[in-house]
Amino acid sequence: MLARCAQRKFITNQTLVLENILINLVGANGVGRSKISYSSLLPEVLIHPAELPRKLRRTERKPWVVDVNVLKRRARLEKQMRFEVRENILKPPENGLLVKELVPVAHKVFGARGELFGCVSRVMDSVPVHKCLSCGEVHVGDVPHNIKTCNAASSPSTAEHNWERGRLEDVLPVVESFHLYDRVGRAVSHEECLLVDRIPAIVELCVQAGVDLHEYPTRRRTFPVYNVSGRIIDYEKRFPKDDFSGKDIDEFGFWEKRERRSRNTQSNNLLSNDLQECAVQGMSAWEEMRSGAMKLMQKYAVQTCGHCPEVQVGPKGHRVRQCQAFKHQMRDGQHAWQEATVDDLVPPVYVWHVPKKSYENTPLSDKLKRYYGKLPAAVELFAQAGAKVSEQYSSLMREDVAVPTMDEEKLVV
Repeated sequence: MLARCAQRKFITNQTLVLENILINLVGANGVGRSKISYSSLLPEVLIHPAELPRKLRRTERKPWVVDVNVLKRRARLEKQMRFEVRENILKPPENGLLVKELVPVAHKVFGARGELFGCVSRVMDSVPVHKCLSCGEVHVGDVPHNIKTCNAASSPSTAEHNWERGRLEDVLPVVESFHLYDRVGRAVSHEECLLVDRIPAIVELCVQAGVDLHEYPTRRRTFPVYNVSGRIIDYEKRFPKDDFSGKDIDEFGFWEKRERRSRNTQSNNLLSNDLQECAVQGMSAWEEMRSGAMKLMQKYAVQTCGHCPEVQVGPKGHRVRQCQAFKHQMRDGQHAWQEATVDDLVPPVYVWHVPKKSYENTPLSDKLKRYYGKLPAAVELFAQAGAKVSEQYSSLMREDVAVPTMDEEKLVV
């Protein structure tokens, strides 16, 4: 009898130890996050990197947000705790409910995105944007640069760019994600890839965080779900009587065209007619969108493929076999999901920074390329229109470096 009591006490203590270790690794809300990568105490470091991210090779994988050894240790502990038939307490949004304090943030991000697209479209009428036909490199300015960085297979041996007029998608590329009616439900299967809508990932994040769009309905729970032995149990009815989220929705096929909110721009009446004022408004919208998205990603999980740019907003990735990255045949086209960053959700297109107004009429020289800095295309566009660039971008702009003239290049030490 004493032996059984001692054994039960040992098992109880072991369970408590495992729970404490799992909380320290995963977090109090039960979701694995990197406190350093998404810490709200250091927003400037995340929004404005100190240096440009290294361009990955075709065979390389994206860097892990959380160390892979921590992920393995966390998975072993979760597997061991699943053998016990007991309830694991979930907090919003893991239990299907909204995080109330983040609902206004989601609306601000959604509004800032629409304002940003409108400002970029307005400023591009005055500040031209160029794009290379061969490699897709983007340049903002009246005169395209002469830096020989074209790495396309069809480019000549001189590596010179073949420029054309750029579009809005070249400055603000749209990363799409599958729209989930129930974010706690099962993942999208391969057979459903043509039946589920794909919308911009930043819009899907705002929808899951509390923004209601009539054309993209989502399930809003009034009762939380429960996690028992690693399984999600939903005691709420599948389709309650007061759920009208799917009412009056027009069915359509993927072959039909319809107006989407991928370019949700504000009306021209809300934008200033002054170019500089519009640029300042767009710079503020850019900062607000990225900082707000970072706050949402602290609670709402976003997954990305470690080999390709695919993004899925939700606690898990989809099962569509469409990855075309390196050695995708060995994975049967399945994505290698990992935690995403803000740059995966809102990818910044880095362009060469024109240092001074005196250089606008003169193209950037290839011999002086080590003295030039870089900026995101949207920031460079607004900067040339008269907006003030944040000090956090000074390391990327390389303002502390004086660009010499061609006759002074040999005198530089």
